[in-house]
Amino acid sequence: MEVLKVKGGNPLQGTVKAAGAKNAISKMLVASMLSNKKCIFSNVPNILEVEATLSLCQEIGMEYSWDKEAGILEVITKEICSTYIPQRFSGANRIPILLMGALLGRTSEDIIVPAAGGCKIGKRPVDFHVAALQKLGANIEFRVMQKEGAYFAHAHDGLRGAVIDLPYPSVMATENTILAACRSKGKTVIHNAAIEPEVIDLILFLQKLGVIIHIDVSRTIHIQETTQFYEAVHPVITDRIEVASLGMAAISTKGRVFVQGAKQSDLIIFLNTLREINGGFEIKPDGIEFFHNGPLKGGLHLETDVHPGFITDWLQPFVVLLTQAEGSSVVHETVYENRFGYTETLKTMGAEIELFTECLGGRRCRFDAQNYKHSLIVRGPTTLVGKEIEIPDLRAGFAYVMAALLSPEESIISGLRYIDRGYENIEGKLASLGADIERIKLPSSVKVTT
Repeated sequence: MEVLKVKGGNPLQGTVKAAGAKNAISKMLVASMLSNKKCIFSNVPNILEVEATLSLCQEIGMEYSWDKEAGILEVITKEICSTYIPQRFSGANRIPILLMGALLGRTSEDIIVPAAGGCKIGKRPVDFHVAALQKLGANIEFRVMQKEGAYFAHAHDGLRGAVIDLPYPSVMATENTILAACRSKGKTVIHNAAIEPEVIDLILFLQKLGVIIHIDVSRTIHIQETTQFYEAVHPVITDRIEVASLGMAAISTKGRVFVQGAKQSDLIIFLNTLREINGGFEIKPDGIEFFHNGPLKGGLHLETDVHPGFITDWLQPFVVLLTQAEGSSVVHETVYENRFGYTETLKTMGAEIELFTECLGGRRCRFDAQNYKHSLIVRGPTTLVGKEIEIPDLRAGFAYVMAALLSPEESIISGLRYIDRGYENIEGKLASLGADIERIKLPSSVKVTT
């Protein structure tokens, strides 16, 4: 078993390049299967999420060549070899559900997709996906197969454009609907769509691929039927979650780190929130420099939301950052009902965090009065101590690493498969900034206690 051994106390200093966005490249790989044309992606992160997505797409017929060192990935799906996605792909990530949108317009065969997987941070229902695809003409039903769930979908009579009103601006429901709409006859309009930078990057890629698509006011996306596709070359956008994570690590350790590739326009609300607690940053032509700007100030009221709000994937390390701020801050999570499971481990490290089922925010959210602990109060500054820790999900993983960087004692962190899903060589990047961190392999007889 591999673990990270971390001993904190060192301010992070130096320059580091953020990788390409996990949540962009994985979706664009699926989107490339809309056509039989070659697609070349650059700035591709070497992470487990990309490997899992490629393995999934290869099962269906994709051929690929990946230069991991250069970050160049060339893919082509000349023909669909199979429309059955085996159950072994159900737990790796949530990408299989997107194959319905990508394949419904390319094949008349029945498509079998396993139930969605991913991190256990709350329910991720796909009813928005199913309702939108059905409105486009797809026939979809859920069946139990060998004690596991799977979706059976087909569009024997073809898909047809429609006006789709999403009940919630879900990122993946928006992406699934877009993919299906590309081959639907006529025009499709999606109201209340997600407009995250990763969704915009998908749209830019699809335009290169030949799709006529644009974004209108008030979260509205228009897509026309596409019959002619082209080869496409596309650079993956920088991962804004990794950028923010590295920035928070720099500030919390009282260091100074320049993150190459960081894009201000993707981080507006995050940077505003940093300023509110006296976190330092400077925008430069090719990135953003983050630095400790004096004592951090608490007294913050923070609510997560869909973009352009403060996204939920920034929250876990931000809570760690707030443990170093003077005073109490209130955090209200509105996206996932079980997002705060990771805080129990932070409390064992010395964090002062209290959870609440009430909406401690300026507005009521959909989890109000449902007994979900989705609000918290964090008090600081507190001294964190080293522990043996097991990572429960991807974003909690970086929060634990960040907490370990703040402790002068040694921490041993296991469950690295989660953090490897979304962070490229995180221990190497942090070590290059002066962190005392290394990945080691423990003998099979050694067990990490948590």
